[in-house]
Amino acid sequence: MKKNTFTMVDDNGNQIVCDVLFTFESEETNKNYIVYTTNEKDETGSTEVYASIYDPEDPHSKLEPVETEKEWKVIETILDTLQEEVRKKAENVSDDQ
Repeated sequence: MKKNTFTMVDDNGNQIVCDVLFTFESEETNKNYIVYTTNEKDETGSTEVYASIYDPEDPHSKLEPVETEKEWKVIETILDTLQEEVRKKAENVSDDQ
């Protein structure tokens, strides 16, 4: 399975490879979002996850910041739903063994 990745450059000119977790278009905001990770861990050991606005029609689209609370709520709802689905699948796999 090939991972979907992209490379971005930070403020210091360092290249950072990011794994795309998923993309989606929100009917609520009429924007496209990309949710991704650099696979770094925060102080609690959780993987850092980021979200940005992007243009799926432009292969060189700049990532724009998510600016409103409404947008963050849409993204968080989708993340929560996906995490719950993964958790349920993991439970089903362990129940089957």
